[in-house]
Order: sequence, then C-alpha cells, then structure tokens
Amino acid sequence: MTEEQIKETALRILKEVAPEADIESLHLEKRIRDQLDFDSVDFLNYSIALQEELKIKIPESDLHKLATLSGCIEYVRSRMASQSFKVHPG
Repeated sequence: MTEEQIKETALRILKEVAPEADIESLHLEKRIRDQLDFDSVDFLNYSIALQEELKIKIPESDLHKLATLSGCIEYVRSRMASQSFKVHPG
C-alpha cells in the first residue's frame, strides 16, 4: 500500500468518525484531535477503524504516533511493512 493510499484510507475513516468535519482542510503536521475537535473516544474509534480496515495491530502504547496525519501515514506504512515480513507457521 502506498503512502497516498494510506492517506486516502485515513481520511475516509476520519470522515466516517466525524462526518461534519472538513477533512480536505487538514494539515499534515497538526494534531488531528485539535483540528477536528476529537475527544478521546473519537480518537479511539479512529484507531480501531484503522486497525480493522488495514488489518494491522496498533498497541495502545503507539496511539500517540497517530496524532498527526503525517505521523499516522508513516506509522501505518512501517507497521504494514513489518507485519508483512513476519513468518506465519504453516
């Protein structure tokens, strides 16, 4: 999955969590919670939807890495890459 595809997926999920939000005006480096006036439940719903949609695990200790859109893109990209290299027992 490319960075652009990850970004599109993240934006779509944000729109689902906050349908009234102006997703197109999001800044890559500003905190998502501040820009969309997310509370902790909204942010948790966002992280859960990312995990389900992208089939990745995001430990609670890593949630802060999703704080900005650019951070989310980078984290998801690296997480997907590391999970794809794991050997699954057959």
